[in-house]
Amino acid sequence: MVLTIEKYGAPALRQKGARIESVTPAIRKLIADMLETMHAHKGIGLGAQQVGVPVQLAVIDVCGATDRPSSLELNGAPADVSQFMPLVLINPQITPVGAPVTGPEGCLSFPEIYADISRPEVVDVTALNAQGEPIRFRCGGLLARAVQHETDHLHGILFIDRMTTEVKAQLRPDLDLLRAETKAGEK
Repeated sequence: MVLTIEKYGAPALRQKGARIESVTPAIRKLIADMLETMHAHKGIGLGAQQVGVPVQLAVIDVCGATDRPSSLELNGAPADVSQFMPLVLINPQITPVGAPVTGPEGCLSFPEIYADISRPEVVDVTALNAQGEPIRFRCGGLLARAVQHETDHLHGILFIDRMTTEVKAQLRPDLDLLRAETKAGEK
């Protein structure tokens, strides 16, 4: 089922996600619905807060993005990113490995708003998968950016929080309009 995506200004986007202690039927359904929602909106990632559920769950699929490469390492060896998509991350923890690089980002909760954001180029990730099994990997490029962006969502952090003051000032009219539209829709 395609879920409604919360837009900037919705309180759900600022909620910190609760840890998921077990993969229940309700969590399995949420995973399936989030994947369907992400693909329906042509996104590469979606955090549970974006569909109004404050838990530590994100889904990612970078296969459709051919303009920005991704890298993946399992047990120190390169792996085929496409073999691991879509990726489900439960209770993810990330450790920066590479130096920060600036790159373009967008967000399904901020339609038509894009900005360059600085994030570590490579990160180590520890999480549970859709079956509740531990996974560990190192990723770079677009996948690393998506993992960091979605993990931020799980802690109530939005990509506008990572923007420079100058970029945020340039986008202020668009952000104010989006927030006003969101608030008007809540009434």
